[in-house]
Amino acid sequence: MPSGPSERWLTIGRDVVRGAGQHRLLAIAAGIVFYAMLALFPAITALVSSYALLAQGDTINDHLAALAGLLPSDVLSLIQRQVAAVLANGEARLSVAFLFGLGLALWSAAGGMKAVIDSLNVVYGEDERRGFIKLNAVALGLTLAVIALLLAAIGLVVAVPVILNLVGLGQFADLLLRYGRWPLLAALVVLGLAVLYRFAPDHRAPQWRWISPGSVAATLAWIAGSVLLSYYFANFANYDATYGSLGAAIALMMWLWMSAIVTLLGAELNAAIDKQSGAVAPQAGGAAEATVPPRRDGAVIRRADRR
Repeated sequence: MPSGPSERWLTIGRDVVRGAGQHRLLAIAAGIVFYAMLALFPAITALVSSYALLAQGDTINDHLAALAGLLPSDVLSLIQRQVAAVLANGEARLSVAFLFGLGLALWSAAGGMKAVIDSLNVVYGEDERRGFIKLNAVALGLTLAVIALLLAAIGLVVAVPVILNLVGLGQFADLLLRYGRWPLLAALVVLGLAVLYRFAPDHRAPQWRWISPGSVAATLAWIAGSVLLSYYFANFANYDATYGSLGAAIALMMWLWMSAIVTLLGAELNAAIDKQSGAVAPQAGGAAEATVPPRRDGAVIRRADRR
C-alpha cells in the first residue's frame, strides 16, 4: 500500500492507465458509438415528443441553438436537422401517436444504454447477473433519466435568461446568474454520471455517492473535450471535404467517441480508488476480494467474497 497521498494518487493513476489498456477502453468506446448511433435518432424522437408536452414543439431547435458553445457546430446542425424532420410530421400526429411512438423510440434508445451497461461492467470487473426483464428495466430507466437531464439542461440554458428579464434584476446579478447556469449544467452532468455509475454496472456491493472523483473528472474532461472539439471542427477540420455528405455524421461519431471515453475513464478512476481504499478489488473474472484487518500476530487474512 502507498505510504503517502502523493504515492497513493500515483498508484491510482497507474491503475487507471493499466485498466484502460487491459479493458481495451478505446475499442469499447467505439462499440458504444456504434450502438449510440443506432439509438440516437429514436432518442431524438423521444426527446421531441417529451418536449412537445411541455412547450411548443417548433421552438426546440431555437432552444437547442443555445447549446452552440458546448456542442460542435456540425453535431448540433445534424441534431437540429433530425429534430426538424420529426417536427415535419406535424405536432398533432406526435400527440395522437404519442404513447406508441414514444414507447418504441424509448425501447430503441435503451438498446444503446445496454451497450453502456455492458462496458461499465467490464470496467468495474463485474459479471452481468440481472435477468432479461430487470436488465431492460434498468436500461429503460437510465434512458428516461438521460432524457430528463437533457430537458433540464435545455431548461437551464433557455429559461434562466428569460426569467431574469421578467424579474428585472440588476446588471451584476443578471450577469452572475446568466453565466451561473453553466456550473448548474455541469452539476447536472455530475448527477447524471453518479446515477450511471451507481445503477448501470451490476455491483455486488453498490454504494450511492452524489459526487465521486470519477464523475467530477469525467464531467470536466467532457466539457473541455467538447469545447476543444468545437474549436477544432470550426477552425481546422473539414470533414465535408473529406467525407462529403457524411461529414456531419463523422463529426458526431468523433464527439460520441470522446464522450464515451471520458465516461469510461471516470469509471476506471472510481474503480481504482475503490481498490486502493480496500472497498472492492475487481478481478479479471469479475470476482472480488475483501481485505480483513490484521490479526494480532500481524498476519493478514484475504478471503474471496462469498455470495
